[in-house]
Amino acid sequence: MNTASSYETEEARWVAVQARDAVADGHFVYAVRTTGVYCRPSSTARRPKRENVEFFTSPEAAEAAGYRSSLRPQADKTRSAAEHAQLVARACRLIENSETPLPLGDLATAVGMSPFHFHRIFKLETGLTPKAYSSAYRARKLREELNEAKASSVADAIYGAGFNSNSRFYETSDELLGMHAKQYRAGGVGALIRFAVGQCSMGAIAVAQSQRGICAILLGDDPGELVRDLQDRFPKAQFIGGDENFEQLVAQVVGFVEAPALGLRLPLDVQGTAFQERVWRALREIPPGTTASYTDIATLIGSPKSVRAVAQACGANHLAVAIPCHRVVRRDGDLAGYRWGVDRKRELLRLEGDALSQTSGKATVLA
Repeated sequence: MNTASSYETEEARWVAVQARDAVADGHFVYAVRTTGVYCRPSSTARRPKRENVEFFTSPEAAEAAGYRSSLRPQADKTRSAAEHAQLVARACRLIENSETPLPLGDLATAVGMSPFHFHRIFKLETGLTPKAYSSAYRARKLREELNEAKASSVADAIYGAGFNSNSRFYETSDELLGMHAKQYRAGGVGALIRFAVGQCSMGAIAVAQSQRGICAILLGDDPGELVRDLQDRFPKAQFIGGDENFEQLVAQVVGFVEAPALGLRLPLDVQGTAFQERVWRALREIPPGTTASYTDIATLIGSPKSVRAVAQACGANHLAVAIPCHRVVRRDGDLAGYRWGVDRKRELLRLEGDALSQTSGKATVLA
């Protein structure tokens, strides 16, 4: 493998330029005296004559010597990005059309890359590893199969979604559906969900708990509408009004809304795609009284190009305050959209800011 020491001599650098060696990018740039521009070693610009070339350890050093950046690098970058997008799209189609999960090596070979490079490019483009994408796709397909009449049995749906055996499916079914497949297909029949509706300064608040943990925290103006929203999720589930102990849990949620400094520690039933769950985990790392931009979150989860997907994951969150999507703002500080209304988002941030200022005297903004 080439290292920085491989490019210490001008001879080695010239060889890299002739080979348009992308590995050398970042180690040095070359400048052309006759054009007054400098380029990356991998640039697709026409190769200059050796006597017209001089090397610099960085773009800054080349600019200090009076050279300007070539327009070619941006074009190269754009073309490379387009090529990567096409390869990843092709890999996604392969994953989706395969009856069983494809090994990483087979996918990489199919698109003409090494496994390491393919894994890196795929994650950069989609925000997911190939394995996570495959799992998320199969989970989505399973939900579709279970909801469609064409699946004559649960077994048909399992095989139709790409699981090559019932045992492989049942190893992960709880994570994929949050309940048994037959329960899911029947609209949640047999599932037990406790719920209660309360009031807070934001209006009505509904809290629901499945066997796995808190599955919904909803805010709104109409308590009845919140209950209907809960019931629409699983129309055949058994909903039971919360008892005194459950109402204490609701009071804990309300208390957190009104006084964020109290903190909120609840067992959560988080169900989403692999990418959504990564976003939601990152949101829970944002401290009360602080904000982060959608770009910050995309960078934090290692997927800087997925800003729009991060925003969509925030919109899909059904656990208000517990997964604090209200702490995510645009890069310019604008509050942007919020599932439960921008006014509530503003008020939540105000309450958190006030709580933080009482202890530290100042709220920190990460965005």
